[in-house]
Order: sequence, then C-alpha cells, then structure tokens
Amino acid sequence: MNSVGEACTELKREYDQCFNRWFADKFLKGDSAGDPCGQLFKRYQLCVQKAIKEKDIPIEGLEFMGPSKGKTENSS
Repeated sequence: MNSVGEACTELKREYDQCFNRWFADKFLKGDSAGDPCGQLFKRYQLCVQKAIKEKDIPIEGLEFMGPSKGKTENSS
C-alpha cells in the first residue's frame, strides 16, 4: 500500500519492513526491549504530516495514536 504522499511511500516501505522484521524476530519471541524502528517512524510521520498539509486534507476531529495516547498525567 502506498503512502498518502508519493514522497513518503519509500519511507513507509522501509518502516513497514523494519517493523515486520522486529515483530517476527524479536517481539513474538518475547523480546520487546528497544525501539529499532523509531527513527524511521519519526521520519515517515513527518513526511506524512507534510503531505497532509500540502494536499489540504482536513484532519480536524480525528484522533491519532501517539506516545501519550491513553496515558494520564499520573501514569508511568
């Protein structure tokens, strides 16, 4: 599946490949430590955000997952 922005498609593929490899080789075997794909995800996320702005895609009212999603100030 391509990304929302043509320029982001290769970044998406790189992230998907990294995540799928980590998920199969580490996470499913009980090793959830580390974030080997975090930098790729951040680059892809910035690209998508830029594409959304350039294409004037309305995102008001949509909820996005993020690092603080579902956490309260007192949770750790």
